[in-house]
Amino acid sequence: MAEHDHEHEHEEDEHSHDEELELEARRRIALARIRQYPDPALRMKARQVEEVDDDLRRLAERMTALMHEAQGVGLAATQVGVLRRLFVFVHDGEDRVLVNPVITKRSDETEADDEGCLSLQGVLVPVERPARVTIEGLDGDGERVELELELPSARIVQHELDHLDGVLILDRTDDEARRAALATLRPQPVLGLRG
Repeated sequence: MAEHDHEHEHEEDEHSHDEELELEARRRIALARIRQYPDPALRMKARQVEEVDDDLRRLAERMTALMHEAQGVGLAATQVGVLRRLFVFVHDGEDRVLVNPVITKRSDETEADDEGCLSLQGVLVPVERPARVTIEGLDGDGERVELELELPSARIVQHELDHLDGVLILDRTDDEARRAALATLRPQPVLGLRG
């Protein structure tokens, strides 16, 4: 390999490193705009949406952008402090909005898998959920939608719907995982500092 080519490769490495740093910075900024445990909004039940209007559409657009910047796959309105029954999620590579979502069918077959949450940084806990669900609601234009979902989308919508009821993955996991998660979430004392 010629010296010149080697220099060019080095520049590319620096460029991709800069992109990674920028993505990480954007993720941190986005996470700072998402309510973090133990914010009381995360335990509140969201209210039905009466009308899908421009304000709601703008909220859904902001939430979708925030979800992507935070590198998430779903985001509920309660996670941004808005107590309305609405969430956004990615399904088959497409951004979706669900307003007033209701699960109408759940499979008997369940599957346990680790779940994380944009409001619970650094936490992954096992959660058992139905492997298939049918969920109904309105889309971002106020049109009725019914989605028959399998994993992983089925898991995502159940997780987001839980948020709208003030339920967190901490409530859905086993005692051992909950204790470990709470230890991660608890602010750690800084040693060596005197008040």
